Amino acid sequence: MSYLMAIDAGTGSIRSVIFDLKGNQISVSQKEWVHLEEEGVPHSMSFDFETNWTLVCDVIKDSILKAEIDADEILALSATSMREGIVLYDDEGNELWGVANVDARASKEVRYLKELEENIEEEFYALSGQTFALGALPRILWLKNNRPEVYEKVASISMIGDWVLASLSGEIASDPSNGGTTGIFNLKKRDWQSDMAKRVGLKDDIFPPCYEVGTIIGNVGDIVAEQTGLSISTKVVTGGGDVQLGAAGLGVVEENQVAILGGSFWQQVVNIKNDVTPPKDMGIRINPHVVAGLNQAEGITFFSGLVMRWFRDAFCELEKLEAKDLGLDAYEVLEKKATNIPAGSYGILPTFSDAMKYGKWYHASPSFLNLGLDESKYNRASIFKSLQENACIVSAINLQNIQKFSNVEFDTVVFAGGASKGELWCQTLADVLGKKVKIPKVREATALGAAMSAGVGAGIYDSLVAAAQQLVVWEKEYEPNMDNNKIYNDIKEKWQIAYEAQLKLVDENITTSMWKAPGL
Repeated sequence: MSYLMAIDAGTGSIRSVIFDLKGNQISVSQKEWVHLEEEGVPHSMSFDFETNWTLVCDVIKDSILKAEIDADEILALSATSMREGIVLYDDEGNELWGVANVDARASKEVRYLKELEENIEEEFYALSGQTFALGALPRILWLKNNRPEVYEKVASISMIGDWVLASLSGEIASDPSNGGTTGIFNLKKRDWQSDMAKRVGLKDDIFPPCYEVGTIIGNVGDIVAEQTGLSISTKVVTGGGDVQLGAAGLGVVEENQVAILGGSFWQQVVNIKNDVTPPKDMGIRINPHVVAGLNQAEGITFFSGLVMRWFRDAFCELEKLEAKDLGLDAYEVLEKKATNIPAGSYGILPTFSDAMKYGKWYHASPSFLNLGLDESKYNRASIFKSLQENACIVSAINLQNIQKFSNVEFDTVVFAGGASKGELWCQTLADVLGKKVKIPKVREATALGAAMSAGVGAGIYDSLVAAAQQLVVWEKEYEPNMDNNKIYNDIKEKWQIAYEAQLKLVDENITTSMWKAPGL
């Protein structure tokens, strides 16, 4: 038998997943990791590559053990990771400094870059699809300003998933989908735009080769084989960003296809040609896809899954006890209670995440509007459904904003992630969008996408497109209720007006923003 390995370096954990060549998951091993705040550096989240390398080795060894296979049977491996997290290396390939994607230490540098030249952020965004707030430029500038002795040694940069592959093979490289999220990148050329770094006073010779996803960069090294239990015959293949490889794992690999990934955050991704010009208002993020010739327009809805978890844990102790007695998940109990709540949840309007405004992005204070005192209407079930509706409504607004500049038309949306397990949530999404919603059988889409990349490198699949067409199968489909869609279209308009009013309260220091981008 032959197998493929995917290593998934997420924000909160590292996983090793082994698949067979038909896309069936054979084993998985996962360990949580934490990102450390540097003493005296507010909002910092350093990537602890020494401790984390030990965890990488542990999950690889454990996944092989659980699979009960010989390491020689693993033809190839690839990696995916949280985007925006970076690792910097010296000229011998040793790690010098790293930060996770959630690192927000560089607010001062973000403001400096915005003011360095008139319209410089707009100019860089037009090429890269990224703004400064989440990119690599301000973080590297912070290092230069605050750790000059480290900065002087920097000879190369990579993303977190690239670091995993470099540690396994000894070769530092990146790919467009990961490298593109640094913001030091050209969407049309699918390669680094190093003069951006030079223009803001940073080194412009630290960018490694940028290969397309599915390119072999080496084999597992001798020493690493001893540390991980892998075979030196296993090929190491370029991977990609978690959302983009996740899209591949969902079969979203062709122009005009759309997916919503419903996790802690929700991402709405739309495949567009790589010559489509990003919107002038910088409202939407544009990333290189893992498929050459395509970019992805991406909307992000903040904290949708985390808000639901907060609501469950803060207010739904009774449902949690019921679920325990019934052997169910608490969300299943809540969905059952919310099933007969009418579309619109009696007018309840939650204000948590705003629609994406990538250029100047901040959120209102978390709140519920239109609550009443009739306990038969305004209760845990109706609030729960209103939160489900709200995540879908904000997603719909993000997709509308993508359609405005891209002219993409679609009638089907692929839905995956934890939220897609809820039948009520899936149907609500179809109703809000007025589109068919398809649910994949394999929910581990990101890891499957990385396994596809490994398979392309090993010659198992001709391309990621071919792999997706071969491996992705569907579990369910939901058709929209168009009567409910009319109700939700009206609610969507009211919600946007209400949210603008809530933002004014933040502007006037009456309420506190749920989140603000660095530099605002």
